[in-house]
Amino acid sequence: MNIPPYEQLLPPEQPRKKSRFFSWVAASIIGAVIGSGITLYAAPMIGLHSHSPSTEETKDTKEMKETNTSKEALPLQPTKSTSNNDMVAAIENVTDAVVGVVNIQKQADFFSDSVQDQEAGTGSGVIFKKDGNTAYIVTNNHVIEGANKVEVSLADGKRVKAEIVGVDPLTDLAVLKIDGSHVKKVAVFGDSSKLRIGEQVAAIGNPLGLDLSRTVTEGIVSGKRTMSVSTSAGEWELNVIQTDAAINPGNSGGALINSAGQVVGINSLKISQTGVEGLGFAIPSEDVKPIVEQLMQYGKIKRPYIGVQLVDVADLSDSVRKEQLHLPSGVATGAAVTAVEPFSPAADAGIQTKDVIVAVNGEKVDSVAALRKYLYTKTKIGERVQIELWRDGRKKTVSLQLSERSQ
Repeated sequence: MNIPPYEQLLPPEQPRKKSRFFSWVAASIIGAVIGSGITLYAAPMIGLHSHSPSTEETKDTKEMKETNTSKEALPLQPTKSTSNNDMVAAIENVTDAVVGVVNIQKQADFFSDSVQDQEAGTGSGVIFKKDGNTAYIVTNNHVIEGANKVEVSLADGKRVKAEIVGVDPLTDLAVLKIDGSHVKKVAVFGDSSKLRIGEQVAAIGNPLGLDLSRTVTEGIVSGKRTMSVSTSAGEWELNVIQTDAAINPGNSGGALINSAGQVVGINSLKISQTGVEGLGFAIPSEDVKPIVEQLMQYGKIKRPYIGVQLVDVADLSDSVRKEQLHLPSGVATGAAVTAVEPFSPAADAGIQTKDVIVAVNGEKVDSVAALRKYLYTKTKIGERVQIELWRDGRKKTVSLQLSERSQ
């Protein structure tokens, strides 16, 4: 169906009829305007605007001027504002470095009774480095988890094969590499620690698939949080930037940028519930950079290892705490040992099943996530730590030397 031009939708202009009444009104208005102009011109001469400020007014005005120019006056603090043009330029500077990431898995084809490669999902990624003929991309681990193959969709629409350099399920980060000859733009990391609440940011990614590639949504930094998240490697306390910029499925792995065009976060998760809007989250760049550097160097994250399987005491019933763990009535939190790996640091230290770990080096740990967080952020491989635990109703301290998990 052809849609007529806007002009054709309007009714044809009707010829206007000349009216003597209209001519008389127009003449009256013109005369009034001319008369008013003459009056305004002549007013100063006949004293209508001859009112001059009183002595008090002149004195007050003078005092106000002297106060405003006084050296003792408080200076105005410069305000930092982000203009719309700044953000537009920032987006243009980064958008071509944001790519689509395609997770390809082998899936059964019921019609041909065979197994074929099929797209299992799509996400986003950010090109952050180019070294010779190789370009590196950071994305979320959950975007490529379980993939047999990974492809990257570039800004020009071309799809190229990608190789997984390393993954870290705990922080939900992964690094890919592709042929650098296809890459023309590389993003730069900014310092997320300098972000202020209310600062303008923009999210760039591929919501709902590659058809909406490099979609931009704008918002502010709503907060800085620590959230408990479930990962394929266990529970983890994840530092996040909260933003009201719209982040939808497919945005994961994309860039959160500031007004300088720097990547200050990698979009990771979104609370999607009925009645909940404007809650998007990104992993801060200050946490992303060290993880990415280790993944590029080792293909994994080297973390201290003790060799136990654990469960939160808070998730256990009162009867289990009392009858099986033999905990005092006042102990309702901690990390209960459900299994000890042979020849592990825990086994060498004499840790046993049903022990309940409640502190490391004197710092209380009330959950598995808290124990993991302490070990991974405040200790090093090879370090000896003091672990406080409950066993058969008695509190004990054991010395344990941390090691690196063998792959």
